[in-house]
Amino acid sequence: MARVVQISFHRDPQGRAPAQLLQVWPTVPQLAQAAAAAGADVAVVQACASEEQLRQGGIGYHFLPCDSEPERLAKLLDRLRPELVHVQGLGFVQQVRALASLVPGRPMVLQDRADAPPRPWHWPAWRRALKTARGLMFCAREQALPFRRRGLIAAQTRIYEVPGSSCAFETRDPAAARADAQLVGEPCLLWVAHLDRNKDPLTVLDGVALAVPRLPGLQLWLCYGRSPLHDAVRERMRDPLLAGRVHLLGAQPHARIETLMAAADILVQGSHREATGYSVIEALACGLGVAVTDIPSFRALTGGCGAARLWPAGDASRLADALVELDTLPASQRRAMARARFDSHCSVEALGRRLMAAYEDLLAV
Repeated sequence: MARVVQISFHRDPQGRAPAQLLQVWPTVPQLAQAAAAAGADVAVVQACASEEQLRQGGIGYHFLPCDSEPERLAKLLDRLRPELVHVQGLGFVQQVRALASLVPGRPMVLQDRADAPPRPWHWPAWRRALKTARGLMFCAREQALPFRRRGLIAAQTRIYEVPGSSCAFETRDPAAARADAQLVGEPCLLWVAHLDRNKDPLTVLDGVALAVPRLPGLQLWLCYGRSPLHDAVRERMRDPLLAGRVHLLGAQPHARIETLMAAADILVQGSHREATGYSVIEALACGLGVAVTDIPSFRALTGGCGAARLWPAGDASRLADALVELDTLPASQRRAMARARFDSHCSVEALGRRLMAAYEDLLAV
């Protein structure tokens, strides 16, 4: 059984308590649980202003200022004695180089967390840090290309394709869920994303407007957190083709998102760039069809699923066609195909298999 320590140097800007962090950052326990279920002996280290240890699901979670006090991390690692270290994020270059000196000879793997390549003057530091890792994880292999083109990834570094997370959402009876959620629409479209330029809600609204003549019963429900384009979205909603059929729900609790997804027919997303795309994972888990942009992470997550349609970012016409195509599928067939894709690629079991395959490969080098 491989002894693995998963480390996150990202510190919560809100300074929330450790127990709360495990709830609001579900990726942290999901990755640990997935690896443990697949056979790894896992411990988690999370950067935090306070020092505390929690145990959940048989896994030890160690909260301490590991990002700024390497000597305390060194003492913990001496006690945990990992055979392999799995770091969340590519951009913690100083911390990763310090970590490499604490676990000499033991493999490290770094997992992408929406880490764009840095400015050229930071390339030397990134090269030195990434060179200490034996492997890198991305949701899609091609996400490594921008780093390779800049010479940031050494030739011998191994690249692994691993979803960024999983989720515990389940399929439900759609009629009951729709009654609980109080949603309407034929089809009923759901958006779960910020209202910003990268997520591109304006192109999505343009695509919905183009689809309305062919889908006159269409309704779109938007859940969002940050909303710098809120006013522009409201203005676009004045279009007669959109008036009365676009609904702004704002921020919703996570449990409510599961209900909304169980009630909807199709998730729509307009992202130009995503490290993973957690809403897509959640939608597949709930059996939604997905009409999402043709970007690397979404291609990897959907993998040719019959309940998915990919359209070029910024192309409203192709989005409209995707919505019409998905609506022609029988709802039961669409849900079955979506859930099957989740089970095979994004479930906790599937995530665990991919993590263990990477761990075993790294330990065999």
